[in-house]
Amino acid sequence: MLAGGGTAGHTSPLIATAQALTELDPGVDITCIGTAKGLETRVIPQAGLKLELIRPVPMPRTLNLELAKLPWNLIQSVREARRILREARAEVLVGFGGYVSIPAYLAAKTMRVPVCVHEANLVVGLANKVAARFAFFTGFTFPETQIRGGVRIGMPINRSITRPELTRDQARAKFGLALNRPTLLVSGGSQGARAINEALMGAVNDLLAVGIQILHVLGGKNFSDANVVIEHSSGARYVPVAYVDKMIEAYLAADLMIGRAGAGTVMETAVLGLPVVFIPLPWGNGEQGRNCAALVAEGAGILLPEAELSASKLLDVVVPTITDEAKLARMGEIARPHSPADAADVLAERALQAIRREKEK
Repeated sequence: MLAGGGTAGHTSPLIATAQALTELDPGVDITCIGTAKGLETRVIPQAGLKLELIRPVPMPRTLNLELAKLPWNLIQSVREARRILREARAEVLVGFGGYVSIPAYLAAKTMRVPVCVHEANLVVGLANKVAARFAFFTGFTFPETQIRGGVRIGMPINRSITRPELTRDQARAKFGLALNRPTLLVSGGSQGARAINEALMGAVNDLLAVGIQILHVLGGKNFSDANVVIEHSSGARYVPVAYVDKMIEAYLAADLMIGRAGAGTVMETAVLGLPVVFIPLPWGNGEQGRNCAALVAEGAGILLPEAELSASKLLDVVVPTITDEAKLARMGEIARPHSPADAADVLAERALQAIRREKEK
């Protein structure tokens, strides 16, 4: 059983681990647990994986009616997770955090199903803090992360990224981009990022005018009929898309990326050596800023706080960077060692080890 959802930060390592499990044991039977609110309802079935849904149990940040409902919602969600585990005859649960994971972890504990945990972010989430207390194995991504009994394995990354099967030219051709122009990828993650989108649109004409072509992933909720391809007199193109199912295609097409600093984005781009201008989410516990801090400190990434974000600032940062091939190459070389490519295999092996241990008892 694999539990995780909400955003790509949880679903991407889940899918990567499922790929590794299937390679290690072709006979493995995998069922995923998610909620109806998350990205998992689309991307997990697309990956060929079975998905069962339970009710989400978000943790309210303030005293309100939702807090009063929390005990009842949690009890019901745990019951739903227990039913799924029982019907699937679960032998191990691997959880990736998020709203869906606490009920799944608690259900597994009450049924004596061994639990493996993976923490993607530098700052540990509540669900994984709870599960780490009784987990068979706990892995984490960032060297600075502190979680009970944890071992740093890196981020489980999709095989399509760690073992790409297409070239840069093929990736650019998929999006109708020229093969020989500096290429900027802009993406706010699976949910999109309005602030990034607005700043970029203010800079588009100037970027195109100096010959930089742009692949812009706006996010489904931000995409409309008004988002159309722009052909500039310089020959450079602006290509907007709502969402990219296979991010490796967008990554390989790019010389430089502008994006958030979710753990998935940070580690996926690092393993590929793709330089990024990071614009961390400015709210929450500051985890995104911490996710990219080591890369920025070593010169493998560039930090642009959202408070300083504007069209002119984007131009000031992007143009001298993307036109300096030596700098881009240097940034990529520094980034790669930050992201071990075998994390999915390590986590999958530990999950199978948990099953073997239970059978030996």
